[in-house]
Amino acid sequence: MKIIIVGCGQVGKALAEELNKDDNEVTVIDRRYAVVEEISNKFDVMGVVGNGASYKTQMEAGIEKADILIAVTGMDELNLLCCLIAKRAGNCQTIARVRDPEYSEEVGFVKEALGLAMTINPEYAVAQEIAKVLRFPSAIKINSFAKGRVEMLKFRVPPDSELDDMLVMNIAPRLGADILVCAVERKDNIYIPKGDFRLREKDVVSILAQPKKASDFFRKIGIETHQVKDTMIVGGGNTSYYLARLLLPMGIDVKIVERDEERCEHLSELLPKAQIIHADGSEQSVLMEEGVGRAEAFVALTNMDEENIMLSLFARSQSDGKIATQITRLDFSQLIRELDLDTTVYPKSITTQHILQFVRAKKNSIGCNVETMYQILDGKAEALEFVVKQNSKLSGTLLEDLEIKENTIVACIIRGRNIIIPRGKDTMQVGDSVVIVTTTLGLEDIHEVIGVKKG
Repeated sequence: MKIIIVGCGQVGKALAEELNKDDNEVTVIDRRYAVVEEISNKFDVMGVVGNGASYKTQMEAGIEKADILIAVTGMDELNLLCCLIAKRAGNCQTIARVRDPEYSEEVGFVKEALGLAMTINPEYAVAQEIAKVLRFPSAIKINSFAKGRVEMLKFRVPPDSELDDMLVMNIAPRLGADILVCAVERKDNIYIPKGDFRLREKDVVSILAQPKKASDFFRKIGIETHQVKDTMIVGGGNTSYYLARLLLPMGIDVKIVERDEERCEHLSELLPKAQIIHADGSEQSVLMEEGVGRAEAFVALTNMDEENIMLSLFARSQSDGKIATQITRLDFSQLIRELDLDTTVYPKSITTQHILQFVRAKKNSIGCNVETMYQILDGKAEALEFVVKQNSKLSGTLLEDLEIKENTIVACIIRGRNIIIPRGKDTMQVGDSVVIVTTTLGLEDIHEVIGVKKG
């Protein structure tokens, strides 16, 4: 596909890299010559220096032959204008990053009026991800498939757990748990485990299950599953606002600590049911006075990564509650993971994944196409949801008779209202949604990793 990206910030760079890996023909646009040159050379993509909202610049970038234009500059209005011009100049599909809460309230109207294929709000997407883990605080991360009917939950095997030294094949019969272990992280290694894989204490395990059955599994291994009753949020930006809007209807009490008085007043008007504290949340005395040790959840959402990390480490020292930390830079993800901050969220990574999912779903495919996609295990693997189409050779063949590529697992089959945790005698049928987990990156079609055995 021919794709134009307007805006070469961190999201634009990440998109250029990932879309180029997927064998798309990528062109980037930015006003800054040095940035365009860097990205063009580093990722082997075309570059145009100029105003992405200019008809002339878009024509130079090849808008007439483009399939998709993605606008991810730092300004909502500029992104929307870029998409409007692209629709008129090239009649391609358009994606805009839109962050302002005022626009978010009217996103349906804006999307329809401008003919946008997709809008993405990073702050709201981050808030949704945090809200999921506060509903189920035993999980480090939760990804949803089949419109929330199936979830992938990541958790750490606790000390003295029944899972320690247990073979993956024995989990279902021994615990009566209808779940599937689809990935394991152990120190610097990742595994897509087979039945004879043995779990260890401190492993970070990803399972796939229906929400209720996941709760049953966690109860059986002695891990609490109730949602938190209250949360303290430090930082009163848009993400905090969106998060509070999600948590309050869930019955979760919200306290926001924000140092800017004017912003506190604004939040008090927008969130009358939340407790808004005008104070400097980076001061330990303030956190102690506001009850950080008693809070069932603590969320660090300031605009500085270093401050968020320090706040979360302090909260961890004072409380056994759920900790969530926002990190805006992607460069130090490995180091941050070693700090064991519990749940960390990366707005730029979330934005990139949403857009990549859309792009892959639009590509032509043989017999199955991508519906949902998540990069997992620090980007070393992907979890994807495909729909099996009429002309797929996989339809009706027993899973045990399929040739499945190494480090790939069929994790779930969704057939109408039925959720199937697959075994060897199960089959994929036309119309099924199928979730697979694989270390083969950039998949556009399930046939790239699964085929019918010959003979």
